[in-house]
Amino acid sequence: MFRGVVAGVLLAGALFGGYVGYLQLSGNFHRVISGQLYRSAQLSPAELERHIRDHGIKTIINLRGENVNAQWYNAEVATAEQLGVEHIDFGMSSGKVLTPERADQLVAIMKAAPKPILIHCQSGADRTGLVSVLYSQQVAGVDEDVAERQLSVRYGHVAIPHISSVYAMDVSWDRLETHYGLKG
Repeated sequence: MFRGVVAGVLLAGALFGGYVGYLQLSGNFHRVISGQLYRSAQLSPAELERHIRDHGIKTIINLRGENVNAQWYNAEVATAEQLGVEHIDFGMSSGKVLTPERADQLVAIMKAAPKPILIHCQSGADRTGLVSVLYSQQVAGVDEDVAERQLSVRYGHVAIPHISSVYAMDVSWDRLETHYGLKG
């Protein structure tokens, strides 16, 4: 019996690990709201160009923040500039709670930005998940229960209270629900 449980746990872990690996290899690119918002992990210049052309992306919001000493950052800015896409840096940490003031700033940026928008962080799971919820609910007016699905394991977000640092994204949304007067 014990061996069966251990084998089951190991199999589940291997399957989940394979899924997370697939998300990373695929760039974790997903449509949030067609024609308005797309989400991804950090993309290569070729992947970024393909998605900009395929989906008509007008704005990139980089949640990793400005990093002029990093090759990925300079390549992303150059690709955006070459294709006439607005590039916005909004640095935030997946391990720190997003304050209501910063969330309001980000919502204002997303409301004003030319659409469609591509938001991304490194893995496209945690920061990107929270910001996808924010956009869906606060900009597009999507029902809260539907919007919250953007912050889920489907996109690689695994938040375990007191164990996982990315649980800060869930805490952020819980607090923002109160800030925005939502039922929670």
